[in-house]
Amino acid sequence: MSTGAAASDGGLALSPITTDTVRELLSDRRVFPGVPAELDEDTELVLDSLGLVWLLHVVEERYGLVVEPTDEDIVGLTSLRRLTEYLRAAQTDRAGEDGRDER
Repeated sequence: MSTGAAASDGGLALSPITTDTVRELLSDRRVFPGVPAELDEDTELVLDSLGLVWLLHVVEERYGLVVEPTDEDIVGLTSLRRLTEYLRAAQTDRAGEDGRDER
């Protein structure tokens, strides 16, 4: 997983990304018309490239989290649960990077 740590929050801790927050991000039918309104955690999820770019843009805007998934990462983003786990892992990685002592 490739993640960047650039953020506009000055390194302040932000609320964790949850399944509910990702579900809310996917609720915009103009961007994600194929995502079911009742999205279960394990329902198959197919995001087109434009939708994925938009989602990652919103994650960056709201959480200051820059995520650059590899092709292998993208292939694995097949459900709400997997997408949430990926974003939480990126957020955790970033928190670890922000907490390092760089002397």
